[in-house]
Amino acid sequence: MPASPSTARAINDRLALRLLQQEGPLTAGQLKQLTGLSRPTVSDLVERLTVSGLIRVVGESGEQRRGPNARLYGIAADRAHLAALDVRTGGVLVLVSDLVGRVLAEVAVPIDAGSGTGPAVGQAVAAVEEAARKAGPDAWAGLHTVGIGAPGLVDPATGDLRDSSGLPAWHRSLVAALQRRLPTARVTVENETNLAALAEQREGAARDRDTFVLLWLGHGVGAAVVLDGRLRRGASGGTGEIGFLPVPGTGSLPSATDCDGGFHALAGAAAIGALAREHGLPAEVPLDGPGAARLVARAVAAGNEAATRFLDTLADRLAIGTAAVTAVLDPGCVVLGGEIGQAGGEPLAARVAARLKRLSPLPTEVRPGILGGTAVLRGALLTARDRAQDELFAP
Repeated sequence: MPASPSTARAINDRLALRLLQQEGPLTAGQLKQLTGLSRPTVSDLVERLTVSGLIRVVGESGEQRRGPNARLYGIAADRAHLAALDVRTGGVLVLVSDLVGRVLAEVAVPIDAGSGTGPAVGQAVAAVEEAARKAGPDAWAGLHTVGIGAPGLVDPATGDLRDSSGLPAWHRSLVAALQRRLPTARVTVENETNLAALAEQREGAARDRDTFVLLWLGHGVGAAVVLDGRLRRGASGGTGEIGFLPVPGTGSLPSATDCDGGFHALAGAAAIGALAREHGLPAEVPLDGPGAARLVARAVAAGNEAATRFLDTLADRLAIGTAAVTAVLDPGCVVLGGEIGQAGGEPLAARVAARLKRLSPLPTEVRPGILGGTAVLRGALLTARDRAQDELFAP
């Protein structure tokens, strides 16, 4: 059945807004050409969107003639502000952007694990407020959507961060605290590795893939699964908890509350530091994700015999976990993400690919991540932007 006039107008408006989001400012003539709509229809939708406050004139095109067709229309970026958080065990990173995702302010705050849930949550909320204040006088009051990336499991039914052993209790209290301070904002939380995969697919190493696995290599290890363009979370939100994967070479087995006997024991930051010391490479103690990434980057740059043996052994370990994932999912592409995957670059990815080819009959491309440790924050911002635009651009 043909669409009603109101439905057709809504469809046309959404189409024009998406084009302005993807292409940037456009003239009415360019909107006509890209949408295939008639000139009167484009004029009507431009007027409608301007009156609604979603778009505005942002300049003029290079055309010599004057008139409405020479005006450049763009999304009203200050219509709403967004916040993105990367919540880690030792602190929080915050950025605030406008509606089109242009970053306006960033704040990083360390949080002592022994400070207690209340004070820790207070510090995190204060960091969001500080970033918003830096972004502009109206940003704090005008925060429309807050996207949070955190380690641990997110319940797919409720959207809440589940109780996970080894993670700070303040993580689970942060969403409710932010919602109380920002009662009109939309606050959502997602697993950090899932957000990293979203960012690598939209802006990084997997832009040409609708099916792939991101292997997160940082302080700990994790995986995110994207199949046919959709992020897969699993029945309990635990898809990708690869740190618990039983693998040979760890000397023990993982338990429901401890992943030390699983793949984490081979590929986590502490394990990489121990491996480096075994090969005579200096490694700080204790070693976190960024520290392990610096170690791997130095080994790639050195290229000497000890560094080569270290990278070869690390690739052996990563290939074990990767082979298990590919045997079950056959993703065709694995992205080595996180700080360590980015630091290893193509030299580490090529080593893992060569070993995986010997272990698995399934053809699998291995790529280094591009976004590294920033992927979680970028993914949180992309998620917040999508949600805000979906609501504001709705009929």
